[in-house]
Amino acid sequence: MNRIIIVFALLITIIAGMAYGAGSADNSGLLPPKLSGYNIFSGNPVTLTPGNGFVQYELATGLFTDYAEKQRLIKVPAVKPITAVNDGLPQLPDGTILVKTFYYFRDKRTPSKGRRLIETRLLIKNNNQWMAGTYVWNPEQTDATLATGGSNTPVSWIDENGRGRKISYRIPGPRDCASCHTADNNLMPVGLKVRNLNITVTRDNKSINQLKYLWEAGVMDNVAPEQFAELPAWQNEKYGIQDRVRAYLDVNCAHCHSDLGSCARSAVRFAWEIPLADTRITEKGKRIVNLMSKGSMPRTGTTVVDTAALGLIKQYFQLP
Repeated sequence: MNRIIIVFALLITIIAGMAYGAGSADNSGLLPPKLSGYNIFSGNPVTLTPGNGFVQYELATGLFTDYAEKQRLIKVPAVKPITAVNDGLPQLPDGTILVKTFYYFRDKRTPSKGRRLIETRLLIKNNNQWMAGTYVWNPEQTDATLATGGSNTPVSWIDENGRGRKISYRIPGPRDCASCHTADNNLMPVGLKVRNLNITVTRDNKSINQLKYLWEAGVMDNVAPEQFAELPAWQNEKYGIQDRVRAYLDVNCAHCHSDLGSCARSAVRFAWEIPLADTRITEKGKRIVNLMSKGSMPRTGTTVVDTAALGLIKQYFQLP
């Protein structure tokens, strides 16, 4: 098995072009040591311009990670698109690569002032198994190096309200990633659910349903979007407060609070598809708010409290 995975990693590196430098495979490991080996970005990587068949996608509700911005990309093998079978995770073929880059605008009020890339996380499927890798960007913002463990890095930026912010950003190690992405001892994606993709996006200055766009881009089989559920964007006030809260908890908590997740022993379930009466969310409202207020939930991927989400959840539970 290891030989198959190593050969796959080598092939990725060999096929990769020269978009912003050539990478080389690390024969002692499973993944190339440099992100440039995948040829993900075209031109200067700090612009995050997808290349080499990588296609951008967005989520209705995303995971909170200390206010970091995120770009999400997917690449699938030619003539092997993903298949939506229900509202959850689609069927993803061998050779699929998922890319998520975390960054901060230096001044969120004026994105043209530039950004700082922090890390890029990859999930790669081969032989029906997923590999994960985290790449940490260098200060020059020219390439990122495969991380072998977790680390902290100081980050400062100006938020949308003009306030200076500083945090010690946590770059996860392999065990951190596995704690959220493992179900029944198998590594797997989390956020790429059909209901979370079923939104309207802007591409080439035109509005289009994202499932249709992914079909046109050769990423997904053709589907009728109206046949699938739509996960609410939790910050969008056009949705009712219960739906907004449940969408947030689904994306940020449900992967661990599942029968096969790391919090399987907990009696609470947060998945969107579970009827509210069967989740125990209502009965555990005070407990949920208490843990979120302390920064104990989610327990991985954050070092500060998502105050906006916490405020909404307090409002929903009618707590001060």
